[in-house]
Amino acid sequence: MSVPPLVLALLDALEEPALLVSGQRTVAANRVAAALLGQQLVGQDVRFAIRHPQALDAILSGRAGQLEVRGIGGVERSWEVALTPLPDALLLVRLVDRSARRAAEKAQIDFVANASHELRTPLAAVIGFSETLADEGEVPEAIRRRFGKQIHEQANRMMVIIRDLMSLSRIEADRFRGPRDRVSLASVVRESAQAVQALAVQRGCEIALDLEAGLPSVRGDTAQLRQLVDNLLGNALRYGCRAPGERIEVTLQAAGSWQKLIVRDHGDGIPAEHIPRLTERFYRVDAARSRDGGGTGLGLAIVAQVVERHRGLLEIRSVLGQGSEFEVRLPQT
Repeated sequence: MSVPPLVLALLDALEEPALLVSGQRTVAANRVAAALLGQQLVGQDVRFAIRHPQALDAILSGRAGQLEVRGIGGVERSWEVALTPLPDALLLVRLVDRSARRAAEKAQIDFVANASHELRTPLAAVIGFSETLADEGEVPEAIRRRFGKQIHEQANRMMVIIRDLMSLSRIEADRFRGPRDRVSLASVVRESAQAVQALAVQRGCEIALDLEAGLPSVRGDTAQLRQLVDNLLGNALRYGCRAPGERIEVTLQAAGSWQKLIVRDHGDGIPAEHIPRLTERFYRVDAARSRDGGGTGLGLAIVAQVVERHRGLLEIRSVLGQGSEFEVRLPQT
């Protein structure tokens, strides 16, 4: 069936994937649909392009309707399939991406669940200490100061947990929207290294940068990439500085079509059985390994989500007694 050029132009003007189906055959598709479902879908049986049973049943019925399905173009992607019958027994099939909305809804649910769970312990401590201080009897000055300090520390911990949870929720809500800005990853690394320099000096640890000159910018979200590097450097300083004079080595270089960032420390290392779980929320190998009692357990989860949103790769390598390497690869195009 020949499709008029004007119809094809109208299809291409649509921002969402759109197909024209006649019976079981795809007779036209816009560029967005071809990128999602395959460049050779025109002229083929629609069942080769869309393999979702419910969506196929609705399309093959030829009737108007809407339904929401998951799994087209990716296991976790959600779509609203909108069907509009046209003259000459044609059916317009539009796929409206609802992945971002679903991700935002899930992020909100996860935020509430995680916050209520993780804030319970520090909040209970604050309540207990404050109740003691509020008693009518006199409280010795030493106890008042100690309890006041504990309240301050636990309140700060709650603030850090909430901040990291909100960051993680925002990143997850945007996971299906690729970043569009161009960012100099080398500049981000330099800024992050400068920001943690005071902490490095305090711990007697040197941050050594080896950044390849002339690297092009990458497509990215500046704030999220800065958070990624901050978290990797903070993690290295927390766990990788066993004694004054230790070095955190940061390397950035081109690797084919990627830019490769490696943050290497020479700390105690991580047992192999823990490595697959390091990017889980609130997973901590051993808070005692940290010189400041450990973080929130969200830093590497945030790193993993930023890498995923930027269509990159994250690899963690570690040898007990020799240290750890965190490698991030981001596409240059």
